[in-house]
Amino acid sequence: MEETVGARAGVGRRRFVGALGALGALGAGAWGAVGPVAGPGRDRAWARSGPRRLHPLFLGTYTSQPGGGSGIGLAGYDPDTGALTATGVIPGVADPSYLALAPDGRTLYAVDEQEAGAVTAVALPGDGRAPVVLGSRPTGGAGPCHLSVHPGGRWLLSANYLSGSVAVHPIDAGSGALGPRTDLVVHDAPPPGPGQSGPHAHQVVTAPDGRYVLAVDLGNDTVYTYRLDPRAGKLAQVAAAALRPGAGPRHLTFHPSGRYAYLANEVDNTVVVCGYDPGSGRVVPGEPQSTGTGPGVSYPAQILVTRDGRFAFLANRGHNSLTRYAVTAGGGRLRLLDTVPVGGDFPRQIAFSPDQRWLFAANQKSGSVTVFAVDDRTGALVRVGEPFAAPVAVCALPR
Repeated sequence: MEETVGARAGVGRRRFVGALGALGALGAGAWGAVGPVAGPGRDRAWARSGPRRLHPLFLGTYTSQPGGGSGIGLAGYDPDTGALTATGVIPGVADPSYLALAPDGRTLYAVDEQEAGAVTAVALPGDGRAPVVLGSRPTGGAGPCHLSVHPGGRWLLSANYLSGSVAVHPIDAGSGALGPRTDLVVHDAPPPGPGQSGPHAHQVVTAPDGRYVLAVDLGNDTVYTYRLDPRAGKLAQVAAAALRPGAGPRHLTFHPSGRYAYLANEVDNTVVVCGYDPGSGRVVPGEPQSTGTGPGVSYPAQILVTRDGRFAFLANRGHNSLTRYAVTAGGGRLRLLDTVPVGGDFPRQIAFSPDQRWLFAANQKSGSVTVFAVDDRTGALVRVGEPFAAPVAVCALPR
Protein backbone atom coordinates (compact mmCIF):
# COMPACT_ATOMS: atom_id res chain seq x y z
CA MET A 1 0.00 0.00 0.00
CA GLU A 2 1.37 3.43 -0.93
CA GLU A 3 2.58 5.41 2.07
CA THR A 4 1.07 8.81 2.81
CA VAL A 5 2.08 11.59 5.15
CA GLY A 6 -0.43 10.18 7.63
CA ALA A 7 0.94 6.65 7.31
CA ARG A 8 4.48 7.87 7.87
CA ALA A 9 3.13 9.30 11.10
CA GLY A 10 2.46 5.73 12.23
CA VAL A 11 6.07 5.72 13.37
CA GLY A 12 6.67 9.41 13.76
CA ARG A 13 3.50 11.50 13.91
CA ARG A 14 0.88 10.04 16.24
CA ARG A 15 -0.68 12.32 18.82
CA PHE A 16 1.57 12.44 21.86
CA VAL A 17 0.63 10.97 25.22
CA GLY A 18 2.35 10.59 28.58
CA ALA A 19 3.21 12.45 31.74
CA LEU A 20 2.89 15.81 29.99
CA GLY A 21 -0.62 15.10 28.74
CA ALA A 22 -1.84 18.41 30.08
CA LEU A 23 0.13 20.03 27.30
CA GLY A 24 -2.59 18.93 24.90
CA ALA A 25 -4.93 21.44 26.51
CA LEU A 26 -2.40 24.19 25.88
CA GLY A 27 -2.04 23.13 22.25
CA ALA A 28 -0.75 25.72 19.84
CA GLY A 29 -0.73 28.38 22.53
CA ALA A 30 1.90 26.66 24.66
CA TRP A 31 4.64 28.94 23.32
CA GLY A 32 2.71 31.89 21.96
CA ALA A 33 1.59 33.18 25.35
CA VAL A 34 5.16 33.80 26.47
CA GLY A 35 6.88 35.20 23.40
CA PRO A 36 6.61 36.92 20.06
CA VAL A 37 3.38 36.69 18.12
CA ALA A 38 2.16 38.55 15.06
CA GLY A 39 1.54 42.25 15.66
CA PRO A 40 3.24 45.43 16.85
CA GLY A 41 4.30 43.96 20.20
CA ARG A 42 6.28 41.10 18.72
CA ASP A 43 9.71 42.78 18.80
CA ARG A 44 9.26 43.80 22.43
CA ALA A 45 8.25 40.25 23.40
CA TRP A 46 11.30 38.81 21.65
CA ALA A 47 13.59 41.28 23.40
CA ARG A 48 12.45 40.19 26.86
CA SER A 49 14.61 37.07 26.67
CA GLY A 50 17.81 39.08 26.11
CA PRO A 51 18.82 40.13 29.65
CA ARG A 52 18.59 36.55 30.91
CA ARG A 53 21.77 35.55 29.02
CA LEU A 54 20.00 32.60 27.46
CA HIS A 55 21.30 30.93 24.33
CA PRO A 56 18.65 30.28 21.63
CA LEU A 57 17.03 26.90 21.11
CA PHE A 58 14.69 26.41 18.12
CA LEU A 59 12.02 23.72 18.31
CA GLY A 60 10.47 21.81 15.43
CA THR A 61 6.92 20.46 15.61
CA TYR A 62 3.91 19.39 13.54
CA THR A 63 1.35 22.17 13.21
CA SER A 64 -1.17 19.86 11.49
CA GLN A 65 -1.41 17.48 14.46
CA PRO A 66 -3.90 17.81 17.31
CA GLY A 67 -2.01 19.40 20.17
CA GLY A 68 0.83 20.44 17.89
CA GLY A 69 2.58 23.78 17.79
CA SER A 70 1.63 26.87 15.83
CA GLY A 71 5.03 27.32 14.20
CA ILE A 72 8.70 27.06 15.09
CA GLY A 73 9.04 27.09 18.87
CA LEU A 74 11.48 29.45 20.54
CA ALA A 75 13.26 28.75 23.80
CA GLY A 76 16.49 29.65 25.52
CA TYR A 77 18.90 27.52 27.51
CA ASP A 78 21.13 28.64 30.32
CA PRO A 79 24.71 27.81 29.24
CA ASP A 80 25.71 27.19 32.87
CA THR A 81 22.83 24.97 33.99
CA GLY A 82 21.20 23.72 30.78
CA ALA A 83 17.79 24.88 32.05
CA LEU A 84 15.27 25.75 29.33
CA THR A 85 12.86 28.72 29.21
CA ALA A 86 10.13 29.25 26.62
CA THR A 87 10.45 32.57 24.77
CA GLY A 88 7.87 32.45 21.98
CA VAL A 89 7.01 31.09 18.56
CA ILE A 90 7.67 31.93 14.93
CA PRO A 91 4.22 31.59 13.34
CA GLY A 92 3.46 31.02 9.69
CA VAL A 93 5.58 27.91 9.10
CA ALA A 94 3.66 24.68 8.41
CA ASP A 95 4.85 21.38 9.92
CA PRO A 96 8.46 22.50 10.58
CA SER A 97 9.63 19.04 11.61
CA TYR A 98 13.34 19.60 10.94
CA LEU A 99 15.48 22.71 11.27
CA ALA A 100 18.96 23.84 10.21
CA LEU A 101 21.01 27.01 10.63
CA ALA A 102 23.09 28.81 8.03
CA PRO A 103 26.85 28.67 8.77
CA ASP A 104 26.81 32.32 9.90
CA GLY A 105 23.80 31.70 12.18
CA ARG A 106 21.81 34.56 10.62
CA THR A 107 19.16 32.41 8.90
CA LEU A 108 17.09 29.45 10.06
CA TYR A 109 15.70 26.93 7.57
CA ALA A 110 12.78 24.56 8.10
CA VAL A 111 11.13 21.78 6.14
CA ASP A 112 7.38 21.99 5.65
CA GLU A 113 6.67 18.26 5.98
CA GLN A 114 3.46 18.12 4.00
CA GLU A 115 2.20 16.30 0.91
CA ALA A 116 3.18 19.32 -1.19
CA GLY A 117 6.58 19.71 0.41
CA ALA A 118 8.35 23.02 0.88
CA VAL A 119 11.30 24.62 2.65
CA THR A 120 11.12 27.94 4.50
CA ALA A 121 13.77 30.53 5.34
CA VAL A 122 13.61 32.66 8.51
CA ALA A 123 15.90 35.64 9.13
CA LEU A 124 17.35 35.90 12.66
CA PRO A 125 18.27 39.60 12.97
CA GLY A 126 19.44 39.53 16.60
CA ASP A 127 19.81 42.74 18.61
CA GLY A 128 16.48 42.04 20.28
CA ARG A 129 14.55 42.03 17.02
CA ALA A 130 12.07 39.30 16.16
CA PRO A 131 12.70 36.62 13.52
CA VAL A 132 11.21 37.33 10.09
CA VAL A 133 9.82 34.63 7.79
CA LEU A 134 11.40 35.28 4.38
CA GLY A 135 9.20 32.89 2.41
CA SER A 136 8.96 29.29 1.22
CA ARG A 137 9.87 27.34 -1.88
CA PRO A 138 8.43 23.99 -3.05
CA THR A 139 10.79 21.04 -2.88
CA GLY A 140 9.17 19.24 -5.80
CA GLY A 141 8.47 16.24 -3.60
CA ALA A 142 6.28 14.98 -0.76
CA GLY A 143 6.98 14.90 2.96
CA PRO A 144 10.39 16.58 3.23
CA CYS A 145 11.84 15.45 6.58
CA HIS A 146 15.46 16.67 6.59
CA LEU A 147 17.52 19.56 5.29
CA SER A 148 21.03 20.91 5.59
CA VAL A 149 23.00 23.90 4.39
CA HIS A 150 26.03 23.28 2.19
CA PRO A 151 29.16 24.50 4.05
CA GLY A 152 29.68 27.41 1.66
CA GLY A 153 26.27 28.77 2.63
CA ARG A 154 25.07 29.08 -0.97
CA TRP A 155 22.86 26.00 -1.28
CA LEU A 156 20.09 24.37 0.76
CA LEU A 157 19.70 20.60 0.42
CA SER A 158 16.48 18.81 1.41
CA ALA A 159 15.27 15.20 1.49
CA ASN A 160 11.70 14.33 0.44
CA TYR A 161 10.77 11.23 2.41
CA LEU A 162 7.55 10.16 0.74
CA SER A 163 8.71 10.66 -2.83
CA GLY A 164 12.32 9.52 -2.29
CA SER A 165 14.08 12.54 -3.75
CA VAL A 166 16.65 15.23 -2.94
CA ALA A 167 16.15 18.92 -3.81
CA VAL A 168 18.59 21.82 -4.13
CA HIS A 169 17.72 25.50 -3.61
CA PRO A 170 20.01 28.52 -3.95
CA ILE A 171 20.48 30.83 -0.97
CA ASP A 172 20.69 34.59 -1.47
CA ALA A 173 24.04 35.76 -0.11
CA GLY A 174 22.63 38.96 1.32
CA SER A 175 19.27 38.06 2.82
CA GLY A 176 19.45 34.27 3.26
CA ALA A 177 16.21 33.91 1.27
CA LEU A 178 15.70 30.89 -0.98
CA GLY A 179 15.52 30.97 -4.76
CA PRO A 180 13.68 28.59 -7.11
CA ARG A 181 14.79 24.96 -6.98
CA THR A 182 17.81 24.20 -9.19
CA ASP A 183 17.67 20.41 -9.04
CA LEU A 184 15.58 17.43 -7.98
CA VAL A 185 17.10 13.93 -7.99
CA VAL A 186 14.79 10.93 -7.55
CA HIS A 187 16.12 7.68 -6.08
CA ASP A 188 14.56 5.39 -8.70
CA ALA A 189 17.12 2.58 -8.31
CA PRO A 190 17.71 0.09 -6.76
CA PRO A 191 14.26 -1.39 -6.04
CA PRO A 192 12.68 -0.82 -2.62
CA GLY A 193 13.74 -3.01 0.28
CA PRO A 194 11.52 -5.58 2.03
CA GLY A 195 8.24 -4.08 3.20
CA GLN A 196 8.87 -0.73 1.50
CA SER A 197 6.62 0.80 -1.16
CA GLY A 198 9.32 2.93 -2.74
CA PRO A 199 12.35 5.11 -2.03
CA HIS A 200 12.30 7.23 1.15
CA ALA A 201 15.05 9.83 1.30
CA HIS A 202 15.59 10.49 5.00
CA GLN A 203 18.70 12.66 5.19
CA VAL A 204 21.01 14.71 2.99
CA VAL A 205 24.36 16.00 4.32
CA THR A 206 27.71 17.21 3.05
CA ALA A 207 30.93 15.35 3.85
CA PRO A 208 33.27 17.17 6.28
CA ASP A 209 35.63 18.38 3.54
CA GLY A 210 32.73 19.75 1.48
CA ARG A 211 33.56 17.71 -1.64
CA TYR A 212 30.55 15.40 -1.75
CA VAL A 213 26.88 15.33 -0.74
CA LEU A 214 25.47 12.13 0.78
CA ALA A 215 21.81 11.14 0.77
CA VAL A 216 20.50 8.34 3.01
CA ASP A 217 17.47 6.47 1.66
CA LEU A 218 15.51 4.26 4.06
CA GLY A 219 13.23 2.81 1.37
CA ASN A 220 15.87 1.22 -0.84
CA ASP A 221 18.60 0.65 1.77
CA THR A 222 21.13 2.85 -0.01
CA VAL A 223 23.48 5.75 0.71
CA TYR A 224 24.03 7.84 -2.44
CA THR A 225 27.05 10.06 -3.04
CA TYR A 226 26.71 13.14 -5.24
CA ARG A 227 28.97 15.89 -6.46
CA LEU A 228 27.34 19.32 -6.23
CA ASP A 229 28.08 21.80 -9.01
CA PRO A 230 28.79 24.98 -7.01
CA ARG A 231 27.76 27.24 -9.90
CA ALA A 232 24.62 25.56 -11.24
CA GLY A 233 23.34 23.83 -8.09
CA LYS A 234 23.09 20.47 -9.86
CA LEU A 235 23.77 17.05 -8.31
CA ALA A 236 25.66 14.32 -10.18
CA GLN A 237 25.74 10.84 -8.66
CA VAL A 238 29.23 9.38 -8.29
CA ALA A 239 28.65 6.36 -6.02
CA ALA A 240 26.03 4.32 -4.15
CA ALA A 241 26.49 2.07 -1.11
CA ALA A 242 24.05 -0.77 -0.50
CA LEU A 243 23.06 -1.74 3.04
CA ARG A 244 21.72 -5.19 3.73
CA PRO A 245 18.08 -5.57 2.56
CA GLY A 246 15.63 -4.35 5.18
CA ALA A 247 18.16 -2.31 7.16
CA GLY A 248 16.25 0.93 6.69
CA PRO A 249 19.11 3.46 7.00
CA ARG A 250 17.90 6.72 8.50
CA HIS A 251 20.68 8.97 9.76
CA LEU A 252 24.42 9.23 9.14
CA THR A 253 27.07 11.25 10.95
CA PHE A 254 30.81 11.57 10.34
CA HIS A 255 33.74 10.96 12.63
CA PRO A 256 35.87 14.14 12.94
CA SER A 257 38.65 12.47 10.91
CA GLY A 258 36.36 12.36 7.89
CA ARG A 259 37.40 8.74 7.27
CA TYR A 260 34.45 7.03 8.95
CA ALA A 261 30.71 7.55 9.20
CA TYR A 262 28.17 6.00 11.56
CA LEU A 263 24.77 4.97 10.24
CA ALA A 264 21.62 4.41 12.29
CA ASN A 265 19.33 1.79 10.73
CA GLU A 266 15.73 2.39 11.72
CA VAL A 267 14.11 -0.82 10.51
CA ASP A 268 16.50 -3.56 11.66
CA ASN A 269 17.56 -1.80 14.88
CA THR A 270 21.30 -1.67 14.19
CA VAL A 271 24.22 0.73 13.83
CA VAL A 272 26.85 0.36 11.10
CA VAL A 273 30.38 1.79 11.02
CA CYS A 274 31.14 2.81 7.44
CA GLY A 275 34.49 3.54 5.87
CA TYR A 276 34.55 6.74 3.84
CA ASP A 277 36.99 7.66 1.07
CA PRO A 278 37.21 11.48 0.82
CA GLY A 279 38.83 11.20 -2.60
CA SER A 280 36.02 9.29 -4.31
CA GLY A 281 33.12 9.84 -1.93
CA ARG A 282 32.60 6.09 -1.62
CA VAL A 283 30.90 4.73 1.51
CA VAL A 284 31.80 1.16 2.55
CA PRO A 285 29.39 -0.25 5.18
CA GLY A 286 30.76 -2.58 7.85
CA GLU A 287 28.92 -5.20 9.89
CA PRO A 288 25.70 -4.29 11.76
CA GLN A 289 26.13 -3.67 15.49
CA SER A 290 23.77 -3.73 18.45
CA THR A 291 21.98 -0.67 19.75
CA GLY A 292 21.92 -2.21 23.23
CA THR A 293 18.13 -2.07 23.37
CA GLY A 294 17.46 -5.80 23.26
CA PRO A 295 14.75 -7.53 21.20
CA GLY A 296 11.72 -5.70 19.88
CA VAL A 297 11.12 -2.59 17.85
CA SER A 298 13.38 0.32 18.80
CA TYR A 299 13.39 2.62 15.74
CA PRO A 300 16.89 4.12 16.09
CA ALA A 301 16.59 7.74 15.04
CA GLN A 302 19.76 9.81 15.14
CA ILE A 303 23.42 9.33 16.01
CA LEU A 304 25.88 12.00 17.19
CA VAL A 305 29.66 11.95 17.65
CA THR A 306 31.61 14.22 19.97
CA ARG A 307 34.00 16.64 18.29
CA ASP A 308 36.98 14.89 19.87
CA GLY A 309 35.82 11.65 18.25
CA ARG A 310 35.79 9.68 21.51
CA PHE A 311 32.06 9.01 22.07
CA ALA A 312 28.90 8.48 20.05
CA PHE A 313 25.26 8.68 21.16
CA LEU A 314 22.19 7.10 19.55
CA ALA A 315 18.53 7.99 20.13
CA ASN A 316 16.22 4.95 20.36
CA ARG A 317 12.57 5.86 19.96
CA GLY A 318 10.88 2.55 20.77
CA HIS A 319 13.18 1.91 23.74
CA ASN A 320 13.02 5.55 24.91
CA SER A 321 16.74 5.60 25.56
CA LEU A 322 20.08 6.99 24.48
CA THR A 323 22.86 4.51 23.72
CA ARG A 324 26.43 5.52 24.58
CA TYR A 325 29.35 4.13 22.58
CA ALA A 326 33.09 4.50 22.96
CA VAL A 327 34.74 5.25 19.62
CA THR A 328 37.97 3.28 19.17
CA ALA A 329 40.50 2.34 16.48
CA GLY A 330 40.79 5.93 15.30
CA GLY A 331 37.08 6.01 14.51
CA GLY A 332 36.83 2.57 12.96
CA ARG A 333 34.95 0.87 15.79
CA LEU A 334 32.08 1.49 18.19
CA ARG A 335 32.10 -0.21 21.60
CA LEU A 336 28.74 -0.34 23.36
CA LEU A 337 28.94 1.17 26.85
CA ASP A 338 25.36 1.54 28.12
CA THR A 339 21.86 2.86 27.49
CA VAL A 340 20.32 5.72 29.46
CA PRO A 341 16.56 6.36 29.84
CA VAL A 342 15.71 9.49 27.90
CA GLY A 343 13.05 10.70 30.34
CA GLY A 344 10.45 11.13 27.59
CA ASP A 345 8.53 9.21 24.96
CA PHE A 346 9.87 8.66 21.41
CA PRO A 347 13.14 10.66 21.16
CA ARG A 348 12.92 11.72 17.54
CA GLN A 349 16.06 13.89 17.41
CA ILE A 350 19.09 14.76 19.54
CA ALA A 351 21.56 17.65 19.33
CA PHE A 352 24.59 18.99 21.17
CA SER A 353 24.94 22.57 22.33
CA PRO A 354 27.77 24.26 20.37
CA ASP A 355 30.20 23.67 23.26
CA GLN A 356 28.92 20.07 23.58
CA ARG A 357 28.38 20.54 27.29
CA TRP A 358 24.67 19.75 26.87
CA LEU A 359 22.68 17.23 24.85
CA PHE A 360 19.04 17.99 24.01
CA ALA A 361 16.54 15.22 23.16
CA ALA A 362 13.25 16.10 21.44
CA ASN A 363 10.60 13.59 22.55
CA GLN A 364 7.74 13.51 20.08
CA LYS A 365 5.00 11.57 21.86
CA SER A 366 5.47 13.10 25.31
CA GLY A 367 5.76 16.61 23.88
CA SER A 368 8.95 17.35 25.77
CA VAL A 369 12.65 18.12 25.55
CA THR A 370 15.06 16.53 28.01
CA VAL A 371 18.48 17.99 28.73
CA PHE A 372 21.58 15.98 29.61
CA ALA A 373 24.95 17.13 30.89
CA VAL A 374 27.74 15.43 28.92
CA ASP A 375 30.87 14.42 30.82
CA ASP A 376 33.73 15.29 28.47
CA ARG A 377 36.01 12.71 30.11
CA THR A 378 33.76 9.63 30.20
CA GLY A 379 30.91 10.58 27.87
CA ALA A 380 28.46 9.85 30.70
CA LEU A 381 25.02 11.47 30.38
CA VAL A 382 23.31 12.98 33.44
CA ARG A 383 19.78 14.28 33.05
CA VAL A 384 19.28 17.87 34.15
CA GLY A 385 16.00 18.93 35.77
CA GLU A 386 12.52 17.97 34.62
CA PRO A 387 11.47 17.57 30.97
CA PHE A 388 10.64 20.86 29.23
CA ALA A 389 7.14 20.96 27.73
CA ALA A 390 7.04 21.59 23.96
CA PRO A 391 4.10 20.59 21.73
CA VAL A 392 4.93 17.49 19.63
CA ALA A 393 8.66 18.13 19.94
CA VAL A 394 10.38 16.55 16.93
CA CYS A 395 13.50 18.71 16.63
CA ALA A 396 15.63 20.73 19.06
CA LEU A 397 18.26 22.97 17.50
CA PRO A 398 20.52 24.95 19.86
CA ARG A 399 22.63 27.88 18.74
